Amino acid sequence: MASAMASARTSRRLATALCAGGLVAGLAACGGGDAAGTGSGSTAAGGAATTGKIAAVIKGLDNPFFQTMESGIKTQAGTSKAEVTIQAAAAITDTSGQADKLSGLAGQDYKCFVINPISGTNLIQGVAQLSAKNVPIVNIDSPIDAAAAEAASAKIATYIGTDNVEAGTMAGKTMGELLPSGGDVALVGGIAGDVTSGARLEGFQKGIPAGVKVVQTVAADWDRQTALTKATDIMRAQPNLKGFFAANDDMGLGISRAIANAGKTGQIKVISVDGNKDAFEAIKAGGVDAVVAQYPYVIGAMGVEACQAAMAGKTLPANVKAPVQVVTKDNVDQALSAAPKPGESYDDPFAALLK
Repeated sequence: MASAMASARTSRRLATALCAGGLVAGLAACGGGDAAGTGSGSTAAGGAATTGKIAAVIKGLDNPFFQTMESGIKTQAGTSKAEVTIQAAAAITDTSGQADKLSGLAGQDYKCFVINPISGTNLIQGVAQLSAKNVPIVNIDSPIDAAAAEAASAKIATYIGTDNVEAGTMAGKTMGELLPSGGDVALVGGIAGDVTSGARLEGFQKGIPAGVKVVQTVAADWDRQTALTKATDIMRAQPNLKGFFAANDDMGLGISRAIANAGKTGQIKVISVDGNKDAFEAIKAGGVDAVVAQYPYVIGAMGVEACQAAMAGKTLPANVKAPVQVVTKDNVDQALSAAPKPGESYDDPFAALLK
């Protein structure tokens, strides 16, 4: 799929640029929505002084993934006594509204920003405005477009998020295990041209064995009902279909419902990416076979820690991989009991910087 491959190339360019340090801002301390935490200055656990207010602009809270991310931001702010203002887009497709929120906050006295852009470019103008004032920007979850950022002199202090190609590859390998004799599968991506979706679809195709064949790829706008409709159409067009890969859990749940409506639960495998509680419950119920779980709670919390470290004058790593875990019926109970954190240990370089 041309749009998916173009998106994946953009994702790789960003990773290369970040790792090379090309988009890393100078991190010296510098100078509406929900507020979390208290105090304009604080001392993080371990003693590193941090000063200034933090603003977070995230995707729409109509999706449980970003509700959990907001929870991680708020919890970390409370734990470390940081003053954090959170504003969210009206919906996951509200690119201009999210950009307006960032622009409005950029004119206020916030010393660091956490951003979770809807697209690779919709927040570029606001980031450039902040970069001109040397305000550090922590980019979480969805990366900004590297080429657009460079053209606008928009600088990112650090990127924290899932390696989406790797997550997709894990899903592809798991599908191969679920279909040892091979079979036809369909891919359901998010918004056409989206960087994150494209990277996950690309990774899935890298991970599947030779016997598993992708016969159709569609976009379902990250939406459960849209995915249900698209999956229903695909099953009619592909009577021999053995599996679906969905780029997020909400779409995976829509696909699961379509399969149930067709009386084929258990006959067609479903794998999705995110790690929402509803998806874990669907694994237990048998409607979803596996979830490549990422942890938005941890991503949000690390975003606050990164801002605190930046305001304390620490040098941040350019690119930090968030934890990822494959959840199946074998370990779903452990995943549920540990949620919203991983059931396995993970590295947090920002916590070490704040000691």
